[in-house]
Amino acid sequence: MTLFQSLELGKHTLNNRIVMAPMTRSRTTQPGNIPNKMMAEYYAQRASAGLIITEATQISPQGQGYSFTPGIHTPEHIEGWRLVTDAVHREGGKIFLQLWHVGRMSHASFHGGEAPVAPSALNPDAKVWVADDEGVGSMVDCPTPRALLWEEIAQIVTDYRKAAINAMEAGFDGVEIHAANGYLLDQFLRSTSNVRQDVYGGNIENRARLLIEVATVIANAIGSERVGVRLAPFITARGMNCPQIIDAILYSAGKLAEIGVAYLHLSEADWDDAPTVSLQFREALRDIYPGKIIVAGQYNQEKAEAILSRGLADLVAFGRPFIANPDFPKRIQHRWPLAELDATTLFGGDRKGYSDYPAYCEE
Repeated sequence: MTLFQSLELGKHTLNNRIVMAPMTRSRTTQPGNIPNKMMAEYYAQRASAGLIITEATQISPQGQGYSFTPGIHTPEHIEGWRLVTDAVHREGGKIFLQLWHVGRMSHASFHGGEAPVAPSALNPDAKVWVADDEGVGSMVDCPTPRALLWEEIAQIVTDYRKAAINAMEAGFDGVEIHAANGYLLDQFLRSTSNVRQDVYGGNIENRARLLIEVATVIANAIGSERVGVRLAPFITARGMNCPQIIDAILYSAGKLAEIGVAYLHLSEADWDDAPTVSLQFREALRDIYPGKIIVAGQYNQEKAEAILSRGLADLVAFGRPFIANPDFPKRIQHRWPLAELDATTLFGGDRKGYSDYPAYCEE
């Protein structure tokens, strides 16, 4: 089976083509959003994936949009994440840190009562998970953001660079730039969320400028072979239904190819009536981008094998199946049954519904 063949990714050899997709779980230690031993246990249990991509991790306080999500901008964050990388490496796994700035997908409670920032002052018509003083969370409406000043954007680029360097200090094998699913870099890419009149808005080249600047400074800082980028060509929620997004993503893919990033990770639409990703798009992406391609979005083993065998992807990411099945690769390899997750424990809490799911026992 192609899924269980090894693969060279940058300077790393992955044991299989199965990726654990990034999933927000909100289990950090408070105050400070510090990664902890419980998170190290959780990721180490899932180290049989060829590659783990961590939950999205804010590059700065400004980048936070959900309660209890981890950061990578303080010495305490680096120390906490080192617990995770050491645990995963002891189990023979590879792990990349996903770098995140949420932009307008946030709430004033994370910013001292001030509005979140975005390319433009447009409301996303979306909700984020915010916990109260007792640690009980709920989904709340995002406020209308304020538009970033031109001079503030340079600081965000610097924050991304520093976060990538911090990730290397914490022992990660690489980083993934989150430019998908309606977060800041994705907001800049799309005409529906970016109506700026400066060099970061207007045509596709300008709207892609921030993503390319971020990818460039990170590649220069840690090596392009340690960098991946997540993109979302067919996501339409959160005000993301941009008629030019396919052209913008293909343009960006060409620029990312010039930088030499190790992979592109496609977050494909995963709801029941979502549009099908066209063969035309997949072939166009292959023509433009020569690196590795990861796909994610309701794949099962059969669908995964099919897209790998056709050469349209190199790895397949699985999200929710990894939550209740820490030994997910073995389960699908041996056709063992999959456990069901407890959806009430997805965000916040303790080991219950997080690191207490057992591996499969044939007895």
